[in-house]
Amino acid sequence: MVDEICMFITNKIRAKDPEINEERAEIINYGLQLIIGEIPKIFILIAIGFLLGIGKLTILSFLLILPYRMVSGGFHLHTHIGCIIGTTSMYCGTAMLAKHIIMPINIKIIYSILLLLFGFIMITLYAPADTENVPILRKKERKRKRNLSYIVLIISITLSFIIKNTEISNILLYGSLIQTLMITRFAYKITKNKYGYEIYLNKQVKV
Repeated sequence: MVDEICMFITNKIRAKDPEINEERAEIINYGLQLIIGEIPKIFILIAIGFLLGIGKLTILSFLLILPYRMVSGGFHLHTHIGCIIGTTSMYCGTAMLAKHIIMPINIKIIYSILLLLFGFIMITLYAPADTENVPILRKKERKRKRNLSYIVLIISITLSFIIKNTEISNILLYGSLIQTLMITRFAYKITKNKYGYEIYLNKQVKV
């Protein structure tokens, strides 16, 4: 159903602007699928969160992880069902971890230092982690998002020590780790994704 709606809108856009070629139309269609597909996923995510007794924490997980995800990127699953399962697992999973796994302060400090080091390495290597359907090709945009990824990660870790609420603090720490893992080459390999920027570079080399 989502595919049909997105294709209908894409065709309407192309009808108004004949200069849009097939490649551009595919990008528009994919973008529409992400936007329209996200709406039911969010409602399902929140509903499952409340069924599990972690509704508020699930909403907080979504809101607190979102800025880091927006700038650092990450893989996308290829089906709507897969996306729903993946999204629910990520945000509800983070909420569950935040609620049930409380780190002593010394462990929290060590964890945060390791998270910062790991995060910086992964961001340097892979961020912004794009996809072949929506590649990020402009160097300025890639640099801007990479720099913002560093900043958001630092802010998240810093806030986790400033905020007194343990569950919110944990969401920032656990969520940052999970999101960092989502941009890694290993994560892309097991989900059968490809970095869009790398595909573009390979095409340029072959030409």
